[in-house]
Amino acid sequence: MTSLVQQKFGESAADYAASQVHAAGPSLAKLANLILPESHWRHLDIATGAGHTALLFAPRIAKATASDITPEMLQQAKRLAKERGLNNVVTAIAPADDLPFPSTSYHLVTCRLAAHHFPDPAAFVRESARVLIPGGTFALVDNISPTDEDLAFRYNAFEKLRDPSHGRALSLQEWTDLIDAAGLEVESAEVMDQEIPFDPWVERMRCKPQTVERLRSMLEEEPLKDFLKPQETEDGLTFSLREAIVIAKKPSEATK
Repeated sequence: MTSLVQQKFGESAADYAASQVHAAGPSLAKLANLILPESHWRHLDIATGAGHTALLFAPRIAKATASDITPEMLQQAKRLAKERGLNNVVTAIAPADDLPFPSTSYHLVTCRLAAHHFPDPAAFVRESARVLIPGGTFALVDNISPTDEDLAFRYNAFEKLRDPSHGRALSLQEWTDLIDAAGLEVESAEVMDQEIPFDPWVERMRCKPQTVERLRSMLEEEPLKDFLKPQETEDGLTFSLREAIVIAKKPSEATK
């Protein structure tokens, strides 16, 4: 699975650097409003992709570490940091479920629009909790599945057809359960709709024409159609994904 993720995202790294969904989606602005970092903070962004979330917080903190398993993605993160004059951003190769960082190293750990690729989401959350300092903040943004099992299966099949490296999008309840199990305390959890332009979405993954046509057909099949809400606009076909934004805290030593 790791090699497939590296292959798919290595091929499309530059596209993700330019993707408006990733570079300026509403969940990124929401994170900026929910998290107010302090100047001494150290930040780890897991599965950073082209580094958009790391670069969001870097101007306001001491150090941002952008980690990923795909070297081409980290090259894009380095390029964007240099273009923005951010000298406090470092990159690191790091699998999400086995982070090569010391315990209690970071004030903030984030992961945005990547966790549905992870083979072991529970280990990812445990590792995030491990590297946080007591009182530190964990922030997760990811596409989520509906609670209905059949619909969730269909939705994940839709995602996997477009991107074979897709693992499984969890439900919001599954994520909050994993966060609780890792000893973190959920402070807020909300869901927002993210409008996805269809053509750039399939182009980023270099989908073949027959795959594109099948994905279009699936968008018109119930119950997926009701969940994904496809519509034709002046700019082309769009559909809607559900994104969860979860903010949690690691208990301070005083509250243990």
